[in-house]
Amino acid sequence: MNTEYMRKKIESVTPKYDLSWYIKWVSSFFIILGMMLTSLDVSLYPINLFFHLIGVIGWFVVGMLWHDRSLILLNGIAVTIFLMGIIKHFYGGAY
Repeated sequence: MNTEYMRKKIESVTPKYDLSWYIKWVSSFFIILGMMLTSLDVSLYPINLFFHLIGVIGWFVVGMLWHDRSLILLNGIAVTIFLMGIIKHFYGGAY
């Protein structure tokens, strides 16, 4: 198979080394760390929620920088969900 064709086939179309590039990679790291803490059931709850929150806020900012409505919608909702979990932890739930 032609290597030049393969290189062009998987070439990234998103901006590289601008502000959004750094934000998306740092945010992805925080989300992965939050997922690891959640899946390993590490007893640092709600620290995992804070890691997720930082990550989705970062991706929300990337969505704003890229004018990408799907990233804005998804991560805007995720920010709300993680904030609800944090508030519930510190101030109690309705039940």
